[in-house]
Amino acid sequence: MTATVARAESAPTANIPARKRWSVAEIEALFALPFNDLLFRAQQVHREHFDANAIQRSTLLSIKTGGCSEDCGYCSQSSRYDTGLEKESLLPLNEVLENARAAKAKGASRFCMGAAWRGPKEKDLAPVLDMVREVKKLGLETCVTLGMLKDGQASQLKDAGLDYYNHNIDTSPEFYGQIITTHTLQDRLDTLDKVRDAGINVCCGGIVGLGETQKSRAALIAELANMSPPPDSVPINNLVQVEGTPLDQAEPIDPFDFIRTIAAARITMPESYVRLSAGRQQMDDATQALCFMAGANSIFYGERLLTTDNPDADADDKLFARLGLKSI
Repeated sequence: MTATVARAESAPTANIPARKRWSVAEIEALFALPFNDLLFRAQQVHREHFDANAIQRSTLLSIKTGGCSEDCGYCSQSSRYDTGLEKESLLPLNEVLENARAAKAKGASRFCMGAAWRGPKEKDLAPVLDMVREVKKLGLETCVTLGMLKDGQASQLKDAGLDYYNHNIDTSPEFYGQIITTHTLQDRLDTLDKVRDAGINVCCGGIVGLGETQKSRAALIAELANMSPPPDSVPINNLVQVEGTPLDQAEPIDPFDFIRTIAAARITMPESYVRLSAGRQQMDDATQALCFMAGANSIFYGERLLTTDNPDADADDKLFARLGLKSI
């Protein structure tokens, strides 16, 4: 048994009701259900915990682009791959705030800031703390994704007013080493522990369409659902292929299998926000509507998602109007 699986099976804290432990086989059984039955079950679970027609909108800004030392096989920002992306310095505070104000004006309730680092040095963290404080003053929820954290850094972010820390586990434990070799899944789990211990909400999900099997997708959902507690926010990303990365020719996931993954996340993590994340630009409106039916109730809103395209705000507004959805 790996350390990761042992963590997922640890005993619940005293006086807190035990959550259901999801096996990979049980989640594979969800995937095997007839499509309509799976969506019906997911929609039932969704309505027990959320307004079925309310979607949380977040905006994601790259505050430091390119030059990352890691070798994540999907990432345009890795310095190991020639993707045509230029390395940029950390954005100045006034530019970040300008973007945050624009996001709020367009209906975003959460502002996420991402930096292409293995993890922040102390000199890097100080200006980010200022960004968190000032964005918080605008009345927005704050989220950052900065890579792996050192001891004490999560507490500094909490003191600055950070609401969410995003750190995805990307894929299943068994498949992880085929996608990333410069750090381990356990390294990511250790950062998530620091985030939880500091009292910051966890945003953690994964990517599908990496060439993984259905069993690997089930194992990804099981790893997330069996966290204690499960992430508050669960981004499900559909790989955006970037020329120059090792995965730029990966076999795309069937849209119905992607929707099944959303449904499985909703059923296994009933109280979490499930975010329809990267890859929406490549989805038609019908696919997105089925994802919302399957239990997705959060999106990234705005024309850019770090370094890749995202549907423009007007397109999302029109889709929401057609579906009778409201933003929160």
